[in-house]
Amino acid sequence: MTPNPNQNLKPNPNPNPTMKWSPTLRLPSEELPVLSEVDVAVVGGGPSGAAAAIAAARNGARTLLVEQRGFLGGMGTLALVPAFCPFTDKEKPVVRGIGLELMERMKRSCRPAYYEEYRDQLDWVPIDAEVLKRVYDEAVLESGASVLFHTFVGQVLLNGDRNAVEGLVLVNKSGRSVVKARYVVDASGDADVAALAGAPFQKGGESGELQPGTMCYLLAGVDRGRFKQYLADSGDTGQIPKAVRLAQDNGHLPPGRREVSGFAWISDSLVGVNFGHVFGIDGTKAEDLTRAAVEGRKLVRTQVEFLRSCVPGFENAHLVSTGEQIGIRETRRIVGDYRLVQDDFTSMRSFPDDIARNSYFIDIHMATSKESMDMRHLPPGRSHGVPYRALLPQGLGNLWVAGRAASADRVVQGSLRVMPNCFAMGQAAGTAAALCAADGGTSREVDVKRLQRLLMEQGAWLGEMNGRCESHG
Repeated sequence: MTPNPNQNLKPNPNPNPTMKWSPTLRLPSEELPVLSEVDVAVVGGGPSGAAAAIAAARNGARTLLVEQRGFLGGMGTLALVPAFCPFTDKEKPVVRGIGLELMERMKRSCRPAYYEEYRDQLDWVPIDAEVLKRVYDEAVLESGASVLFHTFVGQVLLNGDRNAVEGLVLVNKSGRSVVKARYVVDASGDADVAALAGAPFQKGGESGELQPGTMCYLLAGVDRGRFKQYLADSGDTGQIPKAVRLAQDNGHLPPGRREVSGFAWISDSLVGVNFGHVFGIDGTKAEDLTRAAVEGRKLVRTQVEFLRSCVPGFENAHLVSTGEQIGIRETRRIVGDYRLVQDDFTSMRSFPDDIARNSYFIDIHMATSKESMDMRHLPPGRSHGVPYRALLPQGLGNLWVAGRAASADRVVQGSLRVMPNCFAMGQAAGTAAALCAADGGTSREVDVKRLQRLLMEQGAWLGEMNGRCESHG
């Protein structure tokens, strides 16, 4: 008898008749090996995850950091985002602690000429991705945390009341296994763990629109001196808006943002480039990420040809690498115990449970090529607070969500999403998880004043009203 390949398939009720029907397959139950039992599991090894793992381990928790790639760093290494966004409010560093420590460590690990140029710079510091990967490796392992690369979280195991995560089902080349964790920090950037656990979230704008992705890249063989001379002679600025607009008007570049987002000079002949957009990308969908990778590399080719032919200093530019993944700015945002909103940003509000400060401007990239950028700045020297409650997804008592998926409206997410802020939120989440591991209790039972004191003792800055206003250095 010929086996029927569809014999185990069953119809999937389709409430939306306009959507394509898809069959489902019921998998057999299975027993999975328990890989380890930890106090704190951190999912995602970008800035928020690295900081969370370091903080949790330094504060005594048995910590495992799970990362789907073979290195840490998130958008700064995976997507080759070429520079750290500002750590300062234009007067002083507002993001300090582990994040500032790691950036300074990267500087010291770079070539002497790089260190000499950027030693005193805290804003828009160029990222040497290969150096930064090693810095993350060393710092996380030195903290006492364990790391597992090339691993996804495919499923979460909830307790009987479905209000706490008891374990994570890991998927990697070794197969499927379980990590049992007392507490979990979701630093995936996309609230993946929170979503799997059933936590409520929002995504995009009122019409579902999302900020576009960008395929960043690295160019060698560039002449920085000749480029500077071009700027002086032409009156163009560092983001070359004159050259970009002329090329767009002539059809040599596609429509969209009318300037380069940024050049980050690692040396006088090596530059990271953040330029252009790929629209309509949902970073939580593999199909969209696949399309973005193909379209992004095609767009980079067009951009490099433009730079070689139209921008002095780039005539001999050689494309060294594009990001392994397109850079993603926005996906899910959890619905937390507090939701940061636009008025919190513009009024520079502080909260009794602040665990970080943010001074980065609202930076919402247009969802289509016909729209414009939305940028709003705070005055120099000013910032707003990030409350602990914004890290707590509703309905779950042992999970923190740190990074760009924290609880905020779309406007504030456009400011909160950058790497320095992710470091700060990650450090707070990891420290809170370690306190819970030591004392027991839920994320909402943390003594916030104790958490704030510990964060400040370990280098974080929470504003003048929270005690210390020490200078940097």
